[in-house]
Amino acid sequence: MMSRNEEIFQHYLEIIDTHLDDLISGRTDRMYELQDIAAHLFIHPTHLSTVIKQHTGHHPCFFYEQKIMEQAKIMLQNPQHSVADVAYTLTYDPSNFTKWFKAFAGVTPSKYRQQAAVPTGKAVPVRVAVPVSIAS
Repeated sequence: MMSRNEEIFQHYLEIIDTHLDDLISGRTDRMYELQDIAAHLFIHPTHLSTVIKQHTGHHPCFFYEQKIMEQAKIMLQNPQHSVADVAYTLTYDPSNFTKWFKAFAGVTPSKYRQQAAVPTGKAVPVRVAVPVSIAS
């Protein structure tokens, strides 16, 4: 049986996934904030933050940014989407998106796109987020 903290955390991740899908598909054009997600869970934002920090050792934004990064990388692999289009879809200004992406991925979105386009069989070093083990 899942603990209440685990249940809150799992629902938090599900809400993020659904919301990012809504952003990408154009059903919304506004990025959720922590209080929006907490409202979906019918809990206070401070409680949500505390539960996730206690349960995982990380702030909720850590997981949100990982999910955004996953989506950005997927979108950047499609050459039909410009870097600016990806940024705007994910509610970033293109300049801020480039800075954010480089801080998390270690390369600019354009460089990531070039590396992702290298033919199979060639190893290309790209820093990726390491999964975090969740304490029960």
